[in-house]
Amino acid sequence: MMAQPAIALGLPLRLLAEAEGVSAAQVIPDHLVGDYTDLPTLRKVTDGAAVVTFDHEHVPTAHLHALADEGIAVRPGPEALVHAQDKAVMRRRLGELDVPCPRNAVVTSTADVEAFGLPCVLKTTRGGYDGKGVWVVRALDEAQVAFDTAAAAGVEVLAEELVDFRRELSALVARAPSGQAAAYPVVASTQLDGICHEVVAPAPDLAPALAGQAQEIALRVAGALDVTGILAVELFETTDGRILVNELAMRPHNTGHWTQDGAVTSQFENHLRAVMDLPLGSPAPRERWTVMVNILGGPTDSGHLYDGLPHAMARDPQLRVHLYGKDLRPGRKVGHVNAYGDDLEDCLERARHAAAWFRGDLGNESE
Repeated sequence: MMAQPAIALGLPLRLLAEAEGVSAAQVIPDHLVGDYTDLPTLRKVTDGAAVVTFDHEHVPTAHLHALADEGIAVRPGPEALVHAQDKAVMRRRLGELDVPCPRNAVVTSTADVEAFGLPCVLKTTRGGYDGKGVWVVRALDEAQVAFDTAAAAGVEVLAEELVDFRRELSALVARAPSGQAAAYPVVASTQLDGICHEVVAPAPDLAPALAGQAQEIALRVAGALDVTGILAVELFETTDGRILVNELAMRPHNTGHWTQDGAVTSQFENHLRAVMDLPLGSPAPRERWTVMVNILGGPTDSGHLYDGLPHAMARDPQLRVHLYGKDLRPGRKVGHVNAYGDDLEDCLERARHAAAWFRGDLGNESE
């Protein structure tokens, strides 16, 4: 998705792909297939590049330091990115910045978990995403799987309080090396089996003071950590009216996919502008509401994803469809739709209907 604005800006991209035929390799001809954990491969793909950036946080921190030491412009830099790579490092730094977070502690045994208090959430400090590496523990015997998983991966376990929250929010900002920053409207997101399912921009019925606090936190964290590019700060809005930071992501983020069609400048374009130290574009919304719904693979691989296009486009000419060219698997994100307008309920219905049609849930309807 960064390839589209890169074409418009005349920025050539080179890709390190995990396999032939993956989504990005389908649209970026200059690509190398290789392992992002292999330093010689990273050196080869970054040779002659002005800037290196990422679509995930899992490149080993030591490799990024090596590239930076060799004169490669790594953006975001390893000193910043480690806070999105390692949850324990993130929690310590956010505590130093006095950013509101759930109560947390690194734990090394079930006895530590018992002392921390149940129920709680256990997370591997590195490597987890989309609900992987996260366990809600309500009984002590449920904790051992987290330690077994962490031991196999050579990482630690972080315990966090189980937050009583009303909903999840996301505050997205872009920041350039010059220090210029731009904040998008705070959005509400819903999860399905640990995967981002739906985003509403802006978050409905969010108190202006809380929206301002969320944006201020995101901008302050981006500045304090010296982030370059997009920073997504995932938040809990608690039932008693507070906001707490849940996670950080330093890349274009699923909760910002609505910006492709709903903002003056998409997160993908602003990420490119930021890492190239170009002036940032406006993050202002184009419409009062934008709803993004992810298209997830259904319970069976029907192979008919693209059969949804005629129905979705004919039913809603304003709908924006983004398909990723991925093989279908149950629960896998294979695309998303954006619907925008002045009526939130209408946007929700249009986006949900289209996503359900692509998934196959409504394929037998007569309309």
